[in-house]
Amino acid sequence: MNFQPKASHFVNGAYIEDANGAPISCVFPANGEEIARLHSATPEIVELAVKSARAAQTQWTKHTGTERGRVLRRAADLIRARNHDLSWLETHDTGKPLQETICADATSGADALEYFGGLAASLTGEHIPLGEDWAYTKRVPLGVCAGIGAWNYPTQIACWKGAPALACGNAMVFKPSEFTPLSALKIAEILIEAGAPAGLFNVIQGYGDVGAALAQHPDIDKVSLTGSAATGAKVYASAAAGMKHVTMELGGKSPLIVFDDASLEDAVGGALLGNFYSTGQVCSNGTRVFVQSGIKDRFLERLIERTSKIIIGDPRDEETQMGPMVSARQLEIVEGYIAKGKAEGATLAYGGALIDRDGFFVQPVIFSDVHDDMTIAREEIFGPVMSILEFETEDEVIARANDTELGLAAGVFTSDLTRAHRVIDRLDAGTCFINSYNDAPVEIPFGGMKKSGVGRENSKAAIEHYSQLKTVFVRMTPVEAPY
Repeated sequence: MNFQPKASHFVNGAYIEDANGAPISCVFPANGEEIARLHSATPEIVELAVKSARAAQTQWTKHTGTERGRVLRRAADLIRARNHDLSWLETHDTGKPLQETICADATSGADALEYFGGLAASLTGEHIPLGEDWAYTKRVPLGVCAGIGAWNYPTQIACWKGAPALACGNAMVFKPSEFTPLSALKIAEILIEAGAPAGLFNVIQGYGDVGAALAQHPDIDKVSLTGSAATGAKVYASAAAGMKHVTMELGGKSPLIVFDDASLEDAVGGALLGNFYSTGQVCSNGTRVFVQSGIKDRFLERLIERTSKIIIGDPRDEETQMGPMVSARQLEIVEGYIAKGKAEGATLAYGGALIDRDGFFVQPVIFSDVHDDMTIAREEIFGPVMSILEFETEDEVIARANDTELGLAAGVFTSDLTRAHRVIDRLDAGTCFINSYNDAPVEIPFGGMKKSGVGRENSKAAIEHYSQLKTVFVRMTPVEAPY
């Protein structure tokens, strides 16, 4: 399969190139080989993308919600029909196992397009009677939205941002991560094939300077970013200078709390999914696993046993369960945190070694005897590094779980559902799980509290962040003026 796209950017319904842009090397993380070479968007490309999006949005907003929804649902059907090829591309773009991409990437993007396609016709306002007078509201588009994606779920993120934006009548200029530039181009192609007007969903490549250009552009009305908390703070400030709407889906250092009475197998399964899926490169991961003292030894023993059976290898093999890190740089970051964990006194209970093969592979890591003030318990690692922290009481673990500037996600495993709801209610996190972890169906809101971001992705809640209300007061009685 040839992974080199026709050109670096997809603007106004067609591929375009400007070789004056800085080169972007797309590397297959499993062997380090370059599979495609693209160019970052020049200022001219950025301007063309925004201009064509503005023109397309003017046309798109004249379509009824039913008509817009029809296009999105067609796109969803096309994605599902091409799931294998899109998953194969995603695996090469990200290094994630094909076993994973087949069920969690393009398909979840299709779910978003289908869901918001179904909602598009229902985006109405309300009538407000005021005696003889009355008022009404309309839900109207924001205009042109900029989407800035992360490298861990490039197809999904493009659709999670694009689907609600387009359903509400907006256009979008989407910039994928420079580490994973390929998948979003296919989504742009498919939307055109499904009937979207040229320019409605443009994809331009680039580094941080291109994202900054979009966030600052006077003709961009909203910025939606998925990224780290540090990057989010910069983009948020830049967008605020222009009074732009924002959605910031940022990082986390999320707690996963396991009480003594939890199902051991379920809790271990939740911890594995919440730390090692996608090679640990998931923003909502429950990387601080708090285990009550009475179950800790059995939990750790079973956790190590199941971790040792994870099949690590070529992500193109459907038997592979864990692939490489996305890049050499991300592997270096993870190595640094493993070294810090050892140096600060945590017990390396399992893994942590580099795997002797081409590509950016590392064993999954389990640290036990972790304390709250250790670096591995404070900072987001974005790799397969799990920290086990012991606790005694409910009040204690809630206070420790909340002792972070981040608040993306949290999970609780217990057979006492009254306690489960009570604890969840006291945790400072936007996306929570009871006896499960990291489920993200499109029907439920996804997003964080504190420095983990603002706004919500998915569900009806996303409509609030991709549209605005227009209020109209209608006087039916004479105007009384004191002048």
